[in-house]
Amino acid sequence: MATSCKRERSLLSHEEYGVIQASHHPEIYDLDLSGLEKLRSRLHQMRDKEKTLARQKQREQRGKAEPRGASFPGTAEQPMKRKQVFASALKRLNKEIKRTRSIEARAANVDAARRALAMRRAANFPVYQASGDTANEGMNPRPSRRRMTKVPGQRIGSISQAAKVAQARRDSRR
Repeated sequence: MATSCKRERSLLSHEEYGVIQASHHPEIYDLDLSGLEKLRSRLHQMRDKEKTLARQKQREQRGKAEPRGASFPGTAEQPMKRKQVFASALKRLNKEIKRTRSIEARAANVDAARRALAMRRAANFPVYQASGDTANEGMNPRPSRRRMTKVPGQRIGSISQAAKVAQARRDSRR
C-alpha cells in the first residue's frame, strides 16, 4: 500500500523528510545520474538503520535481546513504517535511475546506428587512389569492327508501312 506524503511527513523528522521529498515526482527529475546515485546511497543508509532498529525492537519483545538505549521506547511498528517509507523512496529512485540509463543507452544506440549508416554509405562510394606515372603509354585503342550505319528518321518504319500497303493491294485483287 502506498504511503501518502502527509503520512510520510508525520513519520519522519524534518531532515529525513527533505531527503525523501527529493525522491518524489517533480524534484526527482531535477537530479542527474550522479545525484540520483548519491541520494540512493543516503536512502540505503537510512533504510538499513531503521531495519536494524526494528529488528532489535522485535528481539526485545520476544525476550531474546536486552533493551538497547533508553531513547527508543515503543513497539517495532514505528521503525517498520519508517523503513517502508525509505524502501518506497528507494523503489522510486531505482525506477528513475533505470529510466535514465535506458534513455542514455537508447541515445547511444541511435548514435552508433547513425555512425554505422554513414560508414556504410561511405563504403558504397570508395575513393580510389590515382594510378600514378606509368612506364609506357598504356593501352592503345582498337577501332570498332562494327559498321557505322545511320538510318534517317523518315525511313524508320517505312519498311513495315510498305509491307502493309503491299498486303492491302493483294487483298484488293481477290
